[in-house]
Amino acid sequence: MPQITFSRRQALLGSAALGASLAMPSLSRAQSRPLITHGVMSGDVAHDGAVIWGRADREANMLVEWATTENMSNSQAVPPLAVGTPTDFSGKLALTGLPSDQDIFYRVTMVDLADGTPSEPTTGQFRTAPMGNRDISFVWSGDTAGQGWGIDEDRGGMTTYATMLNHAPDFFLHSGDTVYADGPLQEEVELADGTTWKNIVTPAKSKVAETLDEFRGQHLYNYLDHNVRAFNAAVPIISQWDDHEVTNNWYPNEVLTNDDRYTVKSMQVLRSRSAQAFHDMMPTRQTLSEPKRIYRKVSYGPLLDIFVIDMRTYRGDNTPNTEVEGAPFLGTEQLAWLKREMVKSTATWKVIASDMPIGMMVRDGKTNMENSANGDGPVLGREQDIAAVLSFIKTAQITNTVWLTADVHYTAAHHYSPDRAVFQDFDPFWEFVSGPLHAGTFGPSDYDNTFGPEVLFAKHPEAGQANLPPSDGLQFFGKVDIAADTSVMTVRLMDSADVELWSVELEPKTS
Repeated sequence: MPQITFSRRQALLGSAALGASLAMPSLSRAQSRPLITHGVMSGDVAHDGAVIWGRADREANMLVEWATTENMSNSQAVPPLAVGTPTDFSGKLALTGLPSDQDIFYRVTMVDLADGTPSEPTTGQFRTAPMGNRDISFVWSGDTAGQGWGIDEDRGGMTTYATMLNHAPDFFLHSGDTVYADGPLQEEVELADGTTWKNIVTPAKSKVAETLDEFRGQHLYNYLDHNVRAFNAAVPIISQWDDHEVTNNWYPNEVLTNDDRYTVKSMQVLRSRSAQAFHDMMPTRQTLSEPKRIYRKVSYGPLLDIFVIDMRTYRGDNTPNTEVEGAPFLGTEQLAWLKREMVKSTATWKVIASDMPIGMMVRDGKTNMENSANGDGPVLGREQDIAAVLSFIKTAQITNTVWLTADVHYTAAHHYSPDRAVFQDFDPFWEFVSGPLHAGTFGPSDYDNTFGPEVLFAKHPEAGQANLPPSDGLQFFGKVDIAADTSVMTVRLMDSADVELWSVELEPKTS
């Protein structure tokens, strides 16, 4: 990383957070200890393990120890992982053989490969998933550092993360737009109230991301925020992506002929680099069959399975989405996987973590569509994949499915029913939308009656308002609680001030 001069606001975050290029520039490498540059994270927690993430400022051995007590007595170490330039000095280690339903405390140390000097350790914690019934609580949202709203330390940084942390959730589901790789930041933005929003700006956030390092820098930027680092150290994450991890409204075969910001025009190249950065900088479990795959199942005991799906990677071109014969969306293999895994699931609740909503119309320009919705009427285009999933759930008698999503930058509760729908071969279900975490607020969307959505609640800017800053308070997350004794799922829509805006209790059905 090159040596960079940063402003006073950037220095407030501390040298340990800002990484090697910012830390103690007057000292030579031999005189300084290694640094853990951006905190630590855990993710994709199972009943017997989790993935641990950390990043050093140089080539190092990543050492991870874990224990069931906060003082780390009787800690156990796992074999070290050498980190270096291939992953931008980041590393992921899978802990296995952990006790279920147990608080796990872990410690990460980076040891200089050249001289064996250790860093100061950084600690984190998580709770493994249960194998028996117990209360479950988690939060979800999406959209971090979008539309020009980055880290303003004078306003407390990304404060929604601190609000979520106060709930001490079992895990966090990030529903996509984990970064805004296509959204360069300006140092200052004048607000309607006469005040100035002051962004921390790093080299990676000063232009659109094109290189692998620039995509990695999008994630590392978010980890500069003290709220995000504190949250990451205490709450395991289940992450998925949407469009802004690459660029707005992208599809695989797109060529950026009309965007002068990009010298790299091939979306295949950009999305490959972005996917590599996503997995390098997130504590995700990866498969050997498709190392950059996003979709996966995360099991959280007998009450809950989370099916993380990917509506971006396998789609066809963005069109008006009215093809009678259907259009590629989820992809053949992912669709088969989702059906297979849902049939196998014995969990009471099956949460489908979707990166885009079903019945809200998300547009790409004047005529093309971004998601499956395309306007009132029969199943056309990408809607055929959604119809296939919903029909299969009904035919296979899969009960208690709930869809969680973000993407549209406001919060809403939707109930879908064949009684209101053009397409009727499905059972009623709920979809809950919440976001942004720290981005511009928009809304509302138009709705498509194909699957019969009813809006039970929505909160968004007033008509004529768009891209409201986080300081306006319209930042949202959702909270889900599942009771061990009754299996009732309570869904709450919350704002960044921790106000409960709306809630519902869902009684489980038996098959």
